[in-house]
Amino acid sequence: MKAVVLAAGKGTRLRPLTEDKPKVMVEVDGKPLLTHSFEQLLELGADELIVVVGYQKENIISHYDDEFEGVPITYTHQREQNGLAHALLTAEEHIDDDFMLMLGDNIFRANLDDVVKRQREQRTDAAFLVEEVPWEDASRYGVCDTNDYGEIVEVVEKPDDPPSNLVMTGFYTFSPAIFHAAKLVQPSDRGEYEISDAIDLLLQSGRTIDAIRLDGWRIDVGYPEDRDEAEEKLQEELEA
Repeated sequence: MKAVVLAAGKGTRLRPLTEDKPKVMVEVDGKPLLTHSFEQLLELGADELIVVVGYQKENIISHYDDEFEGVPITYTHQREQNGLAHALLTAEEHIDDDFMLMLGDNIFRANLDDVVKRQREQRTDAAFLVEEVPWEDASRYGVCDTNDYGEIVEVVEKPDDPPSNLVMTGFYTFSPAIFHAAKLVQPSDRGEYEISDAIDLLLQSGRTIDAIRLDGWRIDVGYPEDRDEAEEKLQEELEA
């Protein structure tokens, strides 16, 4: 299964760590965020890495070149930062079957393999990892509502009145149907083409989408203190 990694962001909130590098090249526990993503995707069986680059792309390409631990890397270029659905579309020509999608600024120690297994075994059109957050924090994320079978029935991006406190994390599997949905997405109030809106279009068309509860932990490294927390957790695992 191929894996798409979104790595085009500037990381404005991570300054000063990103003053001379793109967000995904910020080091956590001695290696770039993107290396953490690659290592986890290879463990999940990725046979090709498709990396969506943008800001300071030369920094990334010169570091990794065209392979990582023997697995080929293909680069696509998001010329403008117009949202995750927009970024994903740059990889469409390289995808012809089910694939994994990971946001390159997340660190996981969680049950990602459960998401991949669900996609392979049940041929759903999408599956992704979700986690419960405090209700007061839910409006910061893409919020999910599910039925009794664990299927997603609604996805809302950063709602003022969240329907649940179950939010999407940065790991997904998709069938190629997601690309058609992404092309139909209209800009959000933030002016971006949101991946949550593409998923909601899949739902409206009757596609099957499964939510897998997070077992473990993940950190979205958006601020310097997030990097520090991730390093602490990784060190704790080594010492355990």
